[in-house]
This record gives sequence, structure tokens and C-alpha cells, in this order.
Amino acid sequence: MIKTSRNRHQVVIVGAGFGGLEAATHLEGVDVDVTIIDRRNYHLFQPLLYQVAGASLSPSEIAWPIRYLFRDRPEVRTLMAEVEGVDKAARQVILQDGTRYPYDTLVLATGATHAYFGHDEWSKYAPGLKSLEDATTIRGRILSAFEQAELCNDPEVREALQTFVIIGGGPTGVELAGTIAELARGTLQDDFRSVDPSKTRVFLIEAGPRLLPVFPEKLSEYTRRALEKLGVSVLLGAPVTECASDGVMLNGKKLAASTIVWAAGVQASPAARWLDTESDRAGRAIVGPDLTVPGSPNIFVIGDTASSATADGKTVPGIAPAAKQQGKYVAGQIEGLITGARRTAAFKYRHQGNLATIGRSLAVIDMGKLKLSGGIAWWIWKLAHIYFLIGVRNRLSVAMSWVWNHSVGYRGARIILREKASNATSGSLDGKLK
Repeated sequence: MIKTSRNRHQVVIVGAGFGGLEAATHLEGVDVDVTIIDRRNYHLFQPLLYQVAGASLSPSEIAWPIRYLFRDRPEVRTLMAEVEGVDKAARQVILQDGTRYPYDTLVLATGATHAYFGHDEWSKYAPGLKSLEDATTIRGRILSAFEQAELCNDPEVREALQTFVIIGGGPTGVELAGTIAELARGTLQDDFRSVDPSKTRVFLIEAGPRLLPVFPEKLSEYTRRALEKLGVSVLLGAPVTECASDGVMLNGKKLAASTIVWAAGVQASPAARWLDTESDRAGRAIVGPDLTVPGSPNIFVIGDTASSATADGKTVPGIAPAAKQQGKYVAGQIEGLITGARRTAAFKYRHQGNLATIGRSLAVIDMGKLKLSGGIAWWIWKLAHIYFLIGVRNRLSVAMSWVWNHSVGYRGARIILREKASNATSGSLDGKLK
């Protein structure tokens, strides 16, 4: 067991995403020692992951070392480690190597991963988009498909190599579909000699009746029309029944494609199992009004890991603003515990709206009474994301990249990282390239 000073209250935060980072930030000045445990050494701005996958931004522009963020906070310790369990009775977090780390208060903000609805074998053919590794893998598969098409003399195989399938019509699927279409028909247009990028086919497949189901129907329809103008084929009410190395099956027919991306569902981290507590269908731990686990008032669960209810009985959405609000609330609860004036008010989620970008100058925004689409929504989307980025340097870097991409159409982050996963790009098509 790792030994710590017991002179101060020990707060352990597992996960340095939006919720965990916000909790640690708002504990500044409170008489506690904070330990942040994350399996990676950086905080990731997930809403812009699709732009890394689409070669618009580099990984360093949307990720920041955790240690750097808390370099001026001597009471904050960072551990790069994998958590495998929680011993509630002993108040210890169990690391992958068997090491145990004690806590007085535990905050679990471990996020979520991809959900393949019982078909986990599809993951090797259709990666999701939750991490930098995912983004660079998808970017590599997209760019490699064009490189292989350049070498290919078989029209049928070349068509499959230039066919991209995105499964899931939520914000991630919409944003990926739009960025791949623009990458092919804009950025790459003059880069190849044998292949014609304008003949690229992008399919966005949604099992439900419309795109962006959390948005008003009018904005969903606007999104569909805007994507189709970009050249994206939107297939609604078409659940995928099989994913393979050479394409997908839907409506009983095979759609040949070398690159498939999964954006259809998420599954919470195993935090609920660690705590042996009740969870919902997505694996999220069901928490009380104060975001604590029933029977464990010293354990908070927040963000994508938690299933908590809003004032009207709906589930708090798994989005960054919600996680940040929960992190700030938990920090206040811990401060109240330390000062002897623990707050009793339940967590109240304040919905700040839904935003999704469609293309280089198009977006949709739903902020209650304010509903926007088109260019104005796109500018608001840009400003909102720049605002939430960490640090002046990253804000300037991303802003400059966007200005350059928008005015010139050049995407400089078109680097293919060679890895074993990239071999799945075209699967059974590899033998037909020559």
C-alpha cells in the first residue's frame, strides 16, 4: 500500500477528464491532499477528437499533460496508473499492479468506452472515437485507404477503398461524416494522380428515424440536408447487422467499404462493478441526488460513469458541460465536509444547450428557445470550443489552424502512423490491390 500523510483529508480522483479535472481545480484552497489517478498522463478535449481523426488538428492541440496543469498546486499529486478495483471497507483504490492507495473521499470520473451492443468482435473492423489512439487509428485508416486506392487497378476494389461508413447519427457521427467528405473533396482533391478523391463515397448510417435525436426535429432535418449537399449518403432506419473487414451488412445487403467507424453507442467504465453497486443498462453507476453511491457517502461518481437524474426525472446527459458541473458540485460538497458545513442541496443540472458542427461553415445549435443553424451557429460553435480549451497557447493554435483550414482548405496533420491496427484498413481487399 502506498503511504500518504494522514494529517490532511485525502481525496482521490480517478479520471482526469472534464469532471475529474473540474473537481480538482475547485478544491484549490481547501484543506485536503488531492491525488489524481489516470491511465494516461494527459487531459483530453474529447469534443475535438473528430478533427484529429479528420487531419484538421494534431493531437497536441487538444491534449495537455496533467502534471503541467497542476504544477503550481503542491497539494495535488498525479499518478499514471490503471485502477482495477475499490475496497470500500478499507477505503482503498486498487491499482493494476496490486498497489493500494488509501482515500478518505473518492471521486470516480472514469468516463465511458464504446458499446457494440453484444458484438464486441466488430471493434477491430469499426473503431470508435474516445481516445487519441482511436483518433490517430481512424486518421491512419482514412488516409491509408486513399494511398491504397492510388496503387489499385481494380475499379471495384478502388471503389470499396474510397467508401467510408460511419455507424451512428449522433454528433460524433455527423461531425465525422462531414469532415471525411470535406477532406476527400477539398483537401485531397489535387494530391493524387491515379485516384479521384471526388468519387469518394461517405455513408452515415443511423438505426433510428433521424439524425441528432436529442436536437429538435427541424435541426435534425437541416443536418441531413446539409450533409447530403456535402456528398454524404444518409441512411436512416437502417440498423447494421454485421461489420467485417470488407464492409457492412444492412437491410440484408452488403455495402463494400474498407473503412468503418463506430459512433453508435457508449458503455460506462467498470466503476459500478468496482463498487458492487446498481447500474443502468449502459453500465453507469446509479447515484443519489448528491452524486454519492448509496450506502457510501464518501464515494462520488460523476460524468459518463454516473447515472443521475435531472429535476424532471430525465438522466443527466453524458456531455462535457454536465461533467464539469458535477465536478464543481462535488468539490463544494467536499469543502463543506471539511469545514463542517456540508451542503445538503441536491445536484441540479443546468442544460447549456446542444451543439454539433456539420461542415466547414455549418453547424446546428439548440439552446432552449435559441435554435440556430448555418454559418452563425458555426461561429458560435467555434467560439464555444475555443473558450473551453485549456491555455492561451492551445486556444491560439487551434484558432489559427481553423482559420488556415477554412481559408486555404489545407489540413497539415495528414500523418499516417504505421501500426498493426492499420492492417485492418482494407482487410480482405489487400490481396486485390495489384
